[in-house]
Amino acid sequence: MAQETTASTTSDAAAIVDAVGGPDNITSLTHCATRLRFQLRDGSGVDKDTVEKIPAVMGAVPQSGNRYQVVIGGAVATVYNEIMALPQMSAMGSGGGGKKPSDAEVKAAARQGGIRGKFGWVDTFFEFLSDSFRPIIGVLLGASLFITFMALMSTLGVIGNWSSGEAQLPPSWAFINLCWRCVFYFLPLSVAYNATKKVGADPWIGFSVMAVLLLPGFMTADNSLMADSHVAHVLGQDINIVHVFRQPFPIFDHQLPLTIFDYGQQVFPPLLMAGVLGPLYKLAKKIIPDNLQLIFVPFLCMLVMIPVTAFVLGPIGVYAGAGLSTALKAVNDLSPFIFCLLIPLLYPFMVPLGLHWPLNAVMLLNIQAIGYDYIQGPMGAWNFACFGASAAVLAISIREKDIEMRQTATGAVVAGLVGGISEPSLYGIHLRFRRIYPRMLIGCVVGGLIQGIGGGVTTNAFVFTSLLTIPAFSNIPLYAISVLSAFAVAFVAVYFSDYRTAEQRAEAKQRLAQERDEHEAKQVAHESRKAEHEAAKTAAGPAPAKTALEPNAVTQVLSPLAGRVIPLEDVPDPVFSAGTVGRGVGIEPTGTTVVSPGDGTIVVAQATGHAFGVKLDNGIELLIHVGIDTVNLEGRGFDVKVAKGDRVTAGDPLVTFDPEVITEAGYSLVTPVLVTNVRKFAGIDRIGDGEVNPGDAIIQTTAKPPKEPKPAAE
Repeated sequence: MAQETTASTTSDAAAIVDAVGGPDNITSLTHCATRLRFQLRDGSGVDKDTVEKIPAVMGAVPQSGNRYQVVIGGAVATVYNEIMALPQMSAMGSGGGGKKPSDAEVKAAARQGGIRGKFGWVDTFFEFLSDSFRPIIGVLLGASLFITFMALMSTLGVIGNWSSGEAQLPPSWAFINLCWRCVFYFLPLSVAYNATKKVGADPWIGFSVMAVLLLPGFMTADNSLMADSHVAHVLGQDINIVHVFRQPFPIFDHQLPLTIFDYGQQVFPPLLMAGVLGPLYKLAKKIIPDNLQLIFVPFLCMLVMIPVTAFVLGPIGVYAGAGLSTALKAVNDLSPFIFCLLIPLLYPFMVPLGLHWPLNAVMLLNIQAIGYDYIQGPMGAWNFACFGASAAVLAISIREKDIEMRQTATGAVVAGLVGGISEPSLYGIHLRFRRIYPRMLIGCVVGGLIQGIGGGVTTNAFVFTSLLTIPAFSNIPLYAISVLSAFAVAFVAVYFSDYRTAEQRAEAKQRLAQERDEHEAKQVAHESRKAEHEAAKTAAGPAPAKTALEPNAVTQVLSPLAGRVIPLEDVPDPVFSAGTVGRGVGIEPTGTTVVSPGDGTIVVAQATGHAFGVKLDNGIELLIHVGIDTVNLEGRGFDVKVAKGDRVTAGDPLVTFDPEVITEAGYSLVTPVLVTNVRKFAGIDRIGDGEVNPGDAIIQTTAKPPKEPKPAAE
């Protein structure tokens, strides 16, 4: 089984590469929590429908600048690794002939088009933000569950204050508290590493530069007996300033002011640092000889970037983040009601564009600076409205037996309710079916209204808004009622109005019918092999001779019911008429009883009575499908006479049906009679014409000629 799964995954990986134009069309490939992110040489020729038909794919999202996103879901890392392991991917981006695209070509492709869109630098900026956080989403999710557990224990009165760095907890609980605090306190190092890597510099240099600002010695520099320091009040925060370099360097006329700040949990400073380090690193690589780069490139970068970050970029990042936080807090303080409505209504449009990353950074800064955050509560209203809409799609797909959408929606709902991740819902469903958005916004409004009326909610730690993290919020009943109401309202709005247009529903109906037809044909073949294998093990005597499969044998297939024979091409179903599931004829019935066309075994007998698979003793495998799309009747109007595994002889009844029930429901009575093991025959031809009765010949099969003996080796 493991081998089959691996093979399937590898097959999907290869299909994805082919669907986006092959390795020569791929300039670069990365992935986020749920999506493969391709940078293509030419994205205009990629067929979205082809990509989305691949089993592993939940959705496809063409973007500006020849960017292309393929939504996979939780298995994205596995699929990514499978793609990168494909032999053909060794030539990725070669553009044919082994020619690697130039830096100018890659840059032009990356900045082409764009809103993020019309301006390439906007696309690049948000890609930089996204890739700086993407690799650490997993540990942030893990930390969220620790936070939820601690919040729940505090709510139950087991422990006291847990969210503050100065919290006094028993040693055991203090240790558990460190399990999530470590992730967020050292978040600047993780962001510095990822952001530096994104700009093409050595990520360990960025890590080391940012680490200086987190050293205990840096934090206590203003406590030195020799320190010349004072306190400045900036944007509502007390900032310690210590003056340095006067004593050892008397050539300076003035001491340099060094801002002492707790950079734990800060994300703006490492982003700024990486943005400056990238060009410096590339310059150093150009001017320093190759044989000296290992030592002097890191040295030069650290020599420049450590003081620049400590004296300039770090404070700028702190003040910029504090300014944005202060502006948002002013709106929240002015009217929490408006704020609680504004955030849920903005997020559905910000997340698909990646514009939510700056707000995520502000959330972290709020917790570090003021001890709580007020954005995550309203954001939860949007998230749960999003998940409610996806749950409605899941319910509709279950109702309509849409296996493909059911799989997509199941993954999206689980990722949302358990992990608080909205991307599978957005990219796998919502952006594909635009009717969802206005209905989902109703849920956002309801959730935001409830929080606004209740005065808003806060949280003491950064969490992903899921079912599991509800206890992490200050007013648990208010928050729970708001998000569950957002979920319920979005669910009802989408479920009862559907998420598709009339045209999309018709297309889905046709697709489902085709899939069922193909499945039934495959089921006939599978059950025939199975029945043959079981018969071989238990047969007391010799198996029936497969006379129809003997070389050059010509065999007639008899009609299973009375009616008028029509060519297969005239059957009103594209799967049947194209011969996708087998070759044969269609019959417009005048009778109401389907009988076995020969001696054999029933290998498929649908409980609904609409389809039967018969393995004839002569080796022919038949599918008899009574009417078109009649599976939707769920057995109404059908009286089934046989079951799977039954032995039948020619003329034995299989089912009787009521033609009025079928026609009143709007379905065609045309009954395809198909030979499904077509590869066994050299020819399958229609010989019946016009009116026929049960037992009249309608199809003729011609077996393949004998294989020519291989020439003897000389």
